[in-house]
Amino acid sequence: MTDPTIAATTTPYWWDDAPVRPIPARTPPRSVDVAIVGAGFAGLSAGLVLAREGRSVAAFDAMNPGEGASTRNGGITSGNIRLDYATMARRFGEARAIAVEAEAHAARKFLARFVAEEGLDCDFQPTGLFKGAIGYRQYDAMARSAEALRKSVGVETYAVPFAEQKTVIGTDFYRGGTVRMDIGGLHPAKFHRELLRIALASGLAVHSGTPVTGIARDGEGFRVATAAGTVRARQVLVCTNGYTDGAAPFLQRRLVPVRSRIIVTEELAPAVMARLMPRRMMISEGRQLGYYYRPTPDGRRILLGGRESGNKGNPIGPSLLMRAGLTEIFPELETVRLSHTWFGNVAMNRDMLPRIFEKEGILYASGFCGSGTVWAPWVGMRAAYRLLGQPARAESAFDFRPPAGIPLYRGDPWFMPTIIQGYRLQDRIAMLRARR
Repeated sequence: MTDPTIAATTTPYWWDDAPVRPIPARTPPRSVDVAIVGAGFAGLSAGLVLAREGRSVAAFDAMNPGEGASTRNGGITSGNIRLDYATMARRFGEARAIAVEAEAHAARKFLARFVAEEGLDCDFQPTGLFKGAIGYRQYDAMARSAEALRKSVGVETYAVPFAEQKTVIGTDFYRGGTVRMDIGGLHPAKFHRELLRIALASGLAVHSGTPVTGIARDGEGFRVATAAGTVRARQVLVCTNGYTDGAAPFLQRRLVPVRSRIIVTEELAPAVMARLMPRRMMISEGRQLGYYYRPTPDGRRILLGGRESGNKGNPIGPSLLMRAGLTEIFPELETVRLSHTWFGNVAMNRDMLPRIFEKEGILYASGFCGSGTVWAPWVGMRAAYRLLGQPARAESAFDFRPPAGIPLYRGDPWFMPTIIQGYRLQDRIAMLRARR
């Protein structure tokens, strides 16, 4: 990198305090009750449940455990659902739409309780989230939605008009917004490290740097081929997401990896942080390609992320674009230097909902659509209870048919740059039309 304001560090900020590391090599067992593909949030959460129920379980990860999106994300516990209520009701029926909204609230509450009960040292902070409106019309719609959500689901949420906005965030860029108090933040790499610790202590065997190369039926079970040998498993759970490869071709045709880039500023003066982030809340926006941002857990820096239009390399251009977005919101940060810039893959599907589904005896838990900090542990555990034959604990609004396949797609998201540019154009038009 040549721009002096852009960081030279291209690994996640989170890895400074909680670096991802390989698990010491071990020979895979000849057979297990359950083989899990992936050792991120979902795979470890599922393995934890299964191991505590006395099952023999092995999780295989092509990289170091957590090296994918689990430790590359923004650490916001949003549990966001991309579809609005009306769209979900039209596509999947009103009963499922209601169930999804209720489950989102339950999943957030569960994550906070899980962190506390297990004693996980991961900087969990229940600060709330502010979502900024790009215009007064959008603010009016968001305020009505917040009121409806408060009444129907019991979420602590309320509108913040423009006149009171600076009590929440130090910018004039938005025209008011809404606050949800059931959302907060954590340190994702520390969370993964702690989840790995308790999963290993419970008896889960984790094999890092051990890609699964194929899964085939073998009588009533499966043969799971890995780079370290073949394992026979009675059941198989696939928990890959934005890094799904050809070992799971059915899932690969249904998940599109989308690159997300995150930047972190150098340390800012306490007075600046107090002015820009007075309540240290998590922040999102009402734009199609809106940024998500937050203070780092120590309250000294600002982290900002968003979708990247390209899908190759690690160029300076996307970092400059993220930096421009930061200074559009906070003009006083125009000369601030970035300490870190990195990217990771999130996974989208045509339904835009996380999913648990079965295909030819293999169970899948995936498709977190950019909100895996909440959904991956929740969906992974629900999938584990399904494998255990505990229907009451496995019940989930996301347990239904597989996501729709994508025509002419076999894992290379060649079309994403065009789609991202289209969304960017929609945002420009929306900003021009917004009553600001």
